[in-house]
Amino acid sequence: MVSSSDVKRLFLQSLLSRGIVSEALCKALYAKSIEAVKNADNNLNMPYSNTNEAFDEVIKDINASLNDLDLELKSIQDELSGRRLYALVNTKDDELAQVATDYTPAEIVFFKAIIEQIMLARNESFSLSSLAALREVSAIKPKSNMSKTQAETVLASFVAKGWLLRSKRCRYSLSPRTLLELYPYLKSTYDEELLYCTICHDVVTKGVACHRPNCKARLHFHCFKLYRRGKGKCPSCEIDWPRQATDDPLGAVGEGAVRDGDDGKRRVKIRQVDDDEEDEEMEPGSSQPSQPSQPSRSQKNKKSTKKKAVADSEEEDEDEEIPTQEDSPPPRRRSSRR
Repeated sequence: MVSSSDVKRLFLQSLLSRGIVSEALCKALYAKSIEAVKNADNNLNMPYSNTNEAFDEVIKDINASLNDLDLELKSIQDELSGRRLYALVNTKDDELAQVATDYTPAEIVFFKAIIEQIMLARNESFSLSSLAALREVSAIKPKSNMSKTQAETVLASFVAKGWLLRSKRCRYSLSPRTLLELYPYLKSTYDEELLYCTICHDVVTKGVACHRPNCKARLHFHCFKLYRRGKGKCPSCEIDWPRQATDDPLGAVGEGAVRDGDDGKRRVKIRQVDDDEEDEEMEPGSSQPSQPSQPSRSQKNKKSTKKKAVADSEEEDEDEEIPTQEDSPPPRRRSSRR
């Protein structure tokens, strides 16, 4: 028996098969779903038949039906193009449940390691080189026995299925699908590392940064372009901004902020006993973090105590008698025999 509710079912099935779609394609899929149900029964009363005029109402109606299933049809703007994208999202934060349906536990561990290095990248670069990504294979052992050849295949799969982006510089970064579907995981795990656009308030991992020190203004490229049409000052500190996003002295968020040596060491997020989180660096292939650049108070006390002990020993050495040349034993003569 065909009913008007079959439109939602067909529409959601088409979304699930595609992962993430543009707004234009999303509207086209809903229109095709209406057309398919009408072909089965032309006498049915179809709500929201004009999708272009009431698409927001369509989304609200669908999300009301999905609320009990912890699912939601959400949208996000592409950070580079500014296009509106839609995807069916699991709203329950349950350790990457969205990815677990397609990948093995070992591949999930590898994916989480890649995400960690991207989120902890220096200088707000939010990207990882291909070589550094493959180094994560040795870092996650013994949780995974994945070889580097297998890791290359899995990385290609992450890119092909829209979980990661790979640039012309062979650097991996977060995709719109990851930012949209895995936002609860990113929020709970890397809340301090997340940056938000000053204009649209969405997460920004690719864009521009204000060049004034300590200013927190961060904008997507498309948000900067729209904002700069009417205003010429920073929206936070009101310093004068250049006309183009690529002009100096604006800073960069994303690959443009990468500096030489940024991928040299592995960064690990460690939770301390007092629940304060710090980033520590690890040598490639090492299982222990390297010493922090700034010693703690206890370390400083130990160093000062050690210096004092060394000074005391030096003073004691000065009080001792220094042997003269006559008291010292004569040097041993080297034999001329071979």
